[in-house]
Amino acid sequence: MELFLDSVDFAEIEQAFSTGVFAGLTTTPTFMHRHGIADVDGAIAKLSGMVPMLHVEALGESYEETIAEAERILKLPLKSKPVFKIPVFDQGIKACRSLVNAGHQVNVHLIYTLNQAYMAANAGATYICPLVGRLHDQGHDAMALIEQSINMIDRYHYPTKVMVSSVRHPEHVRQAILLGAHACTIPWNVFKRL
Repeated sequence: MELFLDSVDFAEIEQAFSTGVFAGLTTTPTFMHRHGIADVDGAIAKLSGMVPMLHVEALGESYEETIAEAERILKLPLKSKPVFKIPVFDQGIKACRSLVNAGHQVNVHLIYTLNQAYMAANAGATYICPLVGRLHDQGHDAMALIEQSINMIDRYHYPTKVMVSSVRHPEHVRQAILLGAHACTIPWNVFKRL
C-alpha cells in the first residue's frame, strides 16, 4: 500500500520524507492559506521538488475553470508533474477525463458513495479518495465504501487506485491495510502513532 503524507507544514514534510517511506504528498491551497502560506504558487513549486509525487488541487466551479486552473499550475516552475486533485462533481468528472486523455494523472477526491467512485474510475482517475474520517463523523460505515470501491475496481479492471483519506487515527490505516487499499494519505501525527 502506497503511503502518502497529508500536510502543508514544510518542516513536517522534510522530517516525514527523511524517513524514506512516503510515496508522495497530498495537499491543498485551502489548507495552505489556513496554515498562513501567502505564496501558494511558490509553495506548490517548492513542494514539487521536495517530494516524489505531489497531489495538488485544481479547483474550479466548472469544467472550463478546472482545466484552466490545471493549465495554470502546469505553468509554474515545477520540478515534477503534479497529480491533479479534483472534487467529484459532474464538471470534475468531465475535467478528469480530459486531463487523463492529455496524459495527466488525476486524483478525484471528496468521494462519499460507490456511485461517485464508479464515475471517477470510469473517467480514468488515477486515484479516488473516499474520506473515511468525514464519513465516520457522519455515522457512515466508511470502510464498507473502501471495500466496495476496491471490489468494483478489481471486478471491472480499472487501473484506478483507492486512496484512503481523511485519516484520523492508526485504526483507519490498519483497516485500509486489511481491506487491500492501494494507497493511504495520513497526517504526520498519525504516522508518529503507527
